[in-house]
This record gives sequence, C-alpha cells and structure tokens, in this order.
Amino acid sequence: MAYIGVQPAEAYTSFAVQHFTTSATTSYTLDNSVANENEIALFINNVRQQPGSSYAYTASGTTLTLSAATSASDTMYCVFIGKAVQTVTPASGSVTLDMLSATGTKDATTFLRGDNTFVEVSGGTAWQTVKTGNFTASASEGYFVNTTSGAITATLPASPTQGDEVSFIDYAGTFDTNNLTIGRNSKPIQGDASDLTVATERAGLTLVFVDDTQGWLLKEK
Repeated sequence: MAYIGVQPAEAYTSFAVQHFTTSATTSYTLDNSVANENEIALFINNVRQQPGSSYAYTASGTTLTLSAATSASDTMYCVFIGKAVQTVTPASGSVTLDMLSATGTKDATTFLRGDNTFVEVSGGTAWQTVKTGNFTASASEGYFVNTTSGAITATLPASPTQGDEVSFIDYAGTFDTNNLTIGRNSKPIQGDASDLTVATERAGLTLVFVDDTQGWLLKEK
C-alpha cells in the first residue's frame, strides 16, 4: 500500500492482563495502579462483571474491591484497558545510540552489556614503545625493554587490582649482561617481599596481580 508521508511501522497491540489466585475475600491487589474501576475489565469465571459501586466491583490505585466475595474455586482475571502492550518492528537503521536508555559512554569503543550499561571493550595487551631507561609500568601494558646501555628498573603499578597484567620482553637480548629489575612497589612478587631480577637472555614474562598476600604471579613458567 502506498503512503503519503512517513510509512507507519507495523504494530501489534494487546492489553496487560492480570490473573488472580482467588479465595473467600472481596479485596484484591492490582499489579498496576488505576484511577477507577472503568480502567479495567474484570472477568469472574469468564463472565465480564459490571463496574461501579452499585454493581460488581470498584477500583482505585492498586485496590480492587468486589461487591461479593469470591471462592477458591473461582477463576478471575482483569484486563487493564488503559495499559496497552505494543510491539513494533523499527525500520532498519532507525534506532540510534542517542535513543537508547542505557547508562555509560555510547561510542565506537564501547558495547552494551546485559545490565543495560555501555562499557569499554577490555582485553589484550597495549604494547608500548621500546624502553631504554627506568620507568613505571601500567596495567594492561606490555614493554619492550632495551638494556644495551645498562640495567633498567621497571616499577610495577602502585595500586593494582585483581587480574591486572603487565608484560616485559628483552628487546635486544641483553638481560643476561644488563639485568631487568622489576620493582615490586610495596606489593609481593610470587609471594616474596622483594624485587624480581630478570637475567635471562631473550626473556619474556607476564605478571598477573592476585591479592596483597601473593601479589604479582608469573602467568607462565
């Protein structure tokens, strides 16, 4: 069918329904608040009831009051006339990031988690330019360390959290002559309260932080 203007999306509308567990009472609680009884259609044993204080029931807020008590064998449900449930299939490309209600930064570097939050994509090691002097390492980074001109000390992060990783590689094959010292920065390394000296040519290692007791542990041996 042709349209003048924007073509409407296909939509399928139904109404919210509440089923009750009946008992010998005249008072029930609605799932949704209503202004009065005319906003719901009440059915008892599949017979629609007349709303109004002089008839079968009244409703206000979430309180439903019947003029006569039900029994445990009755079936009862209500349809919320003013609460439509609609499903629409949006046109391709019609939903933008700004239209999403999720919290967090919405851009090309984040993804939407199941808890409706945008978070940055994590994982992998960010390798840095070659280091030729002492430096302080950062979590999730890898370092090519060149000790050709002399020994180098790499200081680990001061406030690591569980799962933080730092990697080091012997850039020039000189760790055996000019060692790499990994400064623990107050946290243990392999459970030992001392710095780690790397004196193996072409060594490569990754340290993973676990807790303040064991500190930094070798990821592979």
